[in-house]
Amino acid sequence: MKYAVFAIAALGVPPLAFLLYLNRRWMRYVLWGMVAALCLYQETAINFWSFEEYRGSARGMEISVVYLFAVALLLVATLRRTRPRLVPSTGARLYLLYFLLCLPSWGTAAETLFCWMETWKMAMMYLTYLAVLAYLETTDDLKSVLRAFAAFAVWNFLLVVRAHFGGVYQPHGVFPHQNSMVMALHLVGSVFFAFYIAKGVRGGRLEAIAFVAAAAAAVRSYSRAAIALMPLSYALVLVLLWWKGMPRGGGLRLVRRLLPVALAGAIGLSLMLPRIIERFQTAPEASKNTRVELANCAWEMIKDEPWRGIGINNWGIKINPPYDYAERAGRHPNRDADFRDGIVETVYLLVGAECGLPALVCMILWFLSYLVLAVRLVWRLAGTWYACLAAGLVGGLTASYLQSCLEWVLRQQVNLLILMFFFAILDYLNAHAARLADTARAGRPRRTTDEESAPPSGALPRP
Repeated sequence: MKYAVFAIAALGVPPLAFLLYLNRRWMRYVLWGMVAALCLYQETAINFWSFEEYRGSARGMEISVVYLFAVALLLVATLRRTRPRLVPSTGARLYLLYFLLCLPSWGTAAETLFCWMETWKMAMMYLTYLAVLAYLETTDDLKSVLRAFAAFAVWNFLLVVRAHFGGVYQPHGVFPHQNSMVMALHLVGSVFFAFYIAKGVRGGRLEAIAFVAAAAAAVRSYSRAAIALMPLSYALVLVLLWWKGMPRGGGLRLVRRLLPVALAGAIGLSLMLPRIIERFQTAPEASKNTRVELANCAWEMIKDEPWRGIGINNWGIKINPPYDYAERAGRHPNRDADFRDGIVETVYLLVGAECGLPALVCMILWFLSYLVLAVRLVWRLAGTWYACLAAGLVGGLTASYLQSCLEWVLRQQVNLLILMFFFAILDYLNAHAARLADTARAGRPRRTTDEESAPPSGALPRP
């Protein structure tokens, strides 16, 4: 049945691209469909050669509605002679180099089919990145992307509320795990927090609602990473916006907008404080020990294969017998013959162990290139609403990268797709920074109200 469903969906891509070619406005509905599919990812994706019991970062050759919509957007961009570049930025070049540096690990893998699953996923992530960038290049409609993620944050919050009243201790929304949800909400929440600070409630009701939804869902997850890193990400946003003079009106307006946030946060924290304290006090010692032991296993793998790794997506095989990495690292769990060990709880050691140190260094450079780009864009787009977006991503990316020291979440599909969306946005802003800043400043008369930094209605005009 899944092959039949895939065939029907794939056959619909060319007609969809042709319809989008006839009416460019419909492209935004496809973009919204991509984000909506993230809310129902398991229901809108199928796995070829599925191995659902495998404890790895990819369990099949996955085909998602997100990828099919991405192909349609790339086709219509090509038909409209936008001719999207295959390697449009420094970040894209670093990602492709990272991709190439992962390929030699196939030579040391115990199961090359599992290598193919992860490699396919990496290729689909890049396809999605190119599609989002092509959409922005073709339409200049950044506002629709942000609206889609605002709806995403609200929908995720509603699922968290339903789980709360259903007695779930740590709800995870649309994500497979609460830590996955928190890492995505670092990005989404920081962006909408920046818009709220710059525009206020009157200037950006949707942004304020999305910020509250993202922050409340993250705190209700009782994730220790969220509780520790959310204040850091929001503090970075505040410092950058205050430094660049946003919101206009000075410190008094900034304080007025922070007061309701602080009050709501204090009330929410007081209600959840007993559970939060319990979460920190009763965290099992075995969990900490397991993290340390698996990290030691990763180092043993790196020492064995520092240049190529033990095989991309082969951790789930080589952490178990007959391989002796666990024993060499001093990990001796009480397990029966069917027990299978988990994945090391840091994306950096996971990539280093599976793909080697060159791939790890390149991945870190890829991550940092977009953080540096976001900081630069805060300066280049100062005084416009685009600077809010860049400042929000500085805070969100910083928190995500720090949390990745304790989680391998950025190898999971939904989180990596969201990251690719925002990387495409940063590359679009960087490529058109001068034009976008001039349009934003000249498009409206000078005002001193809350609407000063609001985006212009509709898509920005082409030059």
